[in-house]
Amino acid sequence: FLIVDTEHGPFDPESTVDLVRAAHLRGITPLARIQDSTRPSVLKMLDIGIQGLIVPSVQSADEVRSLVEYARYYPLGKRGVAFGREAGWGAADFAAGSLESYFKICNRETMLIPQCETLGCLEQIEEIAALDGVDGIFIGPYDLSTALGCPGQFQSPAFLQAVERIVRACKASGKFVTIYANNAAESRAYFERGFDGVAVATDTSHYIQAFRQLLADIRA
Repeated sequence: FLIVDTEHGPFDPESTVDLVRAAHLRGITPLARIQDSTRPSVLKMLDIGIQGLIVPSVQSADEVRSLVEYARYYPLGKRGVAFGREAGWGAADFAAGSLESYFKICNRETMLIPQCETLGCLEQIEEIAALDGVDGIFIGPYDLSTALGCPGQFQSPAFLQAVERIVRACKASGKFVTIYANNAAESRAYFERGFDGVAVATDTSHYIQAFRQLLADIRA
């Protein structure tokens, strides 16, 4: 997966489209961490070819129900009928049949992933994970630990208990669960605890670490 973070800073549609096209050409699934849970934020990303939405700062099950309504076509939701870039503006093979077939394929192939990083989401995580139209949960560990009163303390009892609760809720509903990790060691630990996926660091942190290692190797 390639995750494009559009939450922080201004949305640049041209660069996002370039990233989506590059991902498609290399057989990589492009996901977007959208700005918020509003209908325009959802539709904007889906129409340019994003195949999965990670939604930050989710507060409640009702908010997720609205997300399902925006992101899913009939009969799961009420997404406005459109043939966007992903469908070749109607020319793609999977868009050439009936609308019912098109809706079914889009609903099946588009992921909706609420991000659990608030107390409101944590308190309703069992209900949220069980909702039709939700594919999985992404944990934002920094914001979640801060909301729990232990910012960045990923070994604190409160944070560990919250993470276990989220994992149990996802497993009980047959949904996947992912989390952000800073490095390979953290990633391995999360996989050992039952996570299905891990987002490892960011592009900037990878670049910084690579140049630091390069300088260290030269000086050695």
